Amino acid sequence: MKIEKIREDFKVLERDIIYMDSSCVSLKPRQVTQEINKYYEEYPACGGRSNHRLARQVTESMEQSRKSISKLFNSKKTQEIIFTKNTTESLNTVANSFPFKKDDKILISDKEHNSNLVPWQNLAKRKGLKLELFKFGDLDDFEKKVKNAALTSFVQSSNIDGSTQDAKEMISIAHKYGVKTMIDGAQSAPHKEVNLRKLDTDFFCASGHKMLGPSGTGILYGKEEELEKLPAFIVGGETVKDTTYESYEEEDIPHKFEAGLQNYAGIIGFGAAAKYLMRIGLKNIKKHELKLNSLITDKLSKIKDLTILGPKNPEERGGIVSFNVKGVDPHDIALQLDS
Repeated sequence: MKIEKIREDFKVLERDIIYMDSSCVSLKPRQVTQEINKYYEEYPACGGRSNHRLARQVTESMEQSRKSISKLFNSKKTQEIIFTKNTTESLNTVANSFPFKKDDKILISDKEHNSNLVPWQNLAKRKGLKLELFKFGDLDDFEKKVKNAALTSFVQSSNIDGSTQDAKEMISIAHKYGVKTMIDGAQSAPHKEVNLRKLDTDFFCASGHKMLGPSGTGILYGKEEELEKLPAFIVGGETVKDTTYESYEEEDIPHKFEAGLQNYAGIIGFGAAAKYLMRIGLKNIKKHELKLNSLITDKLSKIKDLTILGPKNPEERGGIVSFNVKGVDPHDIALQLDS
């Protein structure tokens, strides 16, 4: 990769900064912001609601974005990609649509962030379900506990320390016992190849804002046959084919899950981000991140009283480096580094 050439795509990097917060939100290349501006300046209309030329252009651009994202993740069918606001909304959609019965068990790992913890806690409390934890990355513990679960939802790569679980093997184990799987790919999707057909997961989600895309964009993937079983969580405009005051006819997937006026500019920008990532190549991104992680790990390891969280081998931490300095508040360190 020609790194200096790639840096030229990011206007913010013309300033004298080193950006190290991509696990929270990534920078946006010109190719993404140009497509967002193009929507607002050239065809700022509603998609899927009108039949004039501007509206048709919105609809076509949105569906092109769906195709690009489907290609990036290698989903079997384009309609298996549903647009959401973020990973949190995607997880909540499954949590509130999945056909749980009283006393069903949900299994999650002990390294989940709030988006893949609180929705399940809330659901367990409201519907009388059981929530259980397995030790992150421990296949034996996972198999022991997944046997009698209705669904397991776990993060592929941890946002705490960057460590990654063997999601493919875990999905295989879960399916052996007839358990459905939901994968949180918020931290894995931007940093490594995610092949949904090979993973064979029932559901998967990711956030556009961590993948060079706009804020307020995300996707929920589901196998077609699984999505067909789920009732829509949020209903209203665009989720129905026809309505009367007595009844309504639900839209087909993916549209039955995409209620209301959408973030058209964001979705179009997300599609541009997917194209950009495919052009750079996820393998190249992973290789470059390992090079950077190896460098920073080597330098940090020489600082007295500094402890790197998670595996010491940078190959096991992806693109994330978390650390503590003994006796120093992390917020103070952040302010010092920023200045």
